[in-house]
Amino acid sequence: MNAAKTARDRARAELTAEIKDEARRQLVTAGADSLSLRAVARELGMVSSAIYRYFPSREELLTALIIDAYRALGEAATAADQRLPDKDLRGRWQAVCHSVRDWARANRHEYALIYGSPVPGYKAPEATIVEAQKVPLIMVRVLRAAWAEGTLRPTRDSGVLSDGLAEQCRALAEVIAPELPPEVLARAIVAWTQLFGMISFELFGQLVGSVDPSDEFFAYAVDVLADLVGMPS
Repeated sequence: MNAAKTARDRARAELTAEIKDEARRQLVTAGADSLSLRAVARELGMVSSAIYRYFPSREELLTALIIDAYRALGEAATAADQRLPDKDLRGRWQAVCHSVRDWARANRHEYALIYGSPVPGYKAPEATIVEAQKVPLIMVRVLRAAWAEGTLRPTRDSGVLSDGLAEQCRALAEVIAPELPPEVLARAIVAWTQLFGMISFELFGQLVGSVDPSDEFFAYAVDVLADLVGMPS
């Protein structure tokens, strides 16, 4: 009985993976807006009713693809962080930033799925949040390490936070990094949004005619962001 169940589970996992792989191919050819369970079933030689036993709706398939994309991006950032010595805080920060860009360039359509235009009619459920948080939390982890050893010293005057923004940052800090002052977390949010903004500009063609190709600009910008948050030289 257990052996039969294991075989069925393995077969289900394999077909689930095939369905998602075909769905990713459709992201490339047709885009997320046109993703269709029936089209996926047709390409896999399945009757359309059979695919609903794996993904009851298009929205559930999209959610699975989104979670997979966030997870893969988080794994890439984690691996980049762990390749360097713990004490090389600036190097770790930079490596995480570059790993995000490298993953995005290698997986453009999956990046577009999670950071591009929203899919009409689709609202991402809370199940996506845990994976979506991984990259910013890795960045915060490096910040916390620098703060703990007393080497986090911003080289730029970042201005004074308004009362409202300071309160927002304090509330966020209570959840992810209670020891970090609001000013530190505000700079981290600037760096996080700038990182993904730069990558989106590059992938979606907004840098054509200026700093394209973007390798040198991106390296410079990552260095600037490291100074902004106060990473030690």
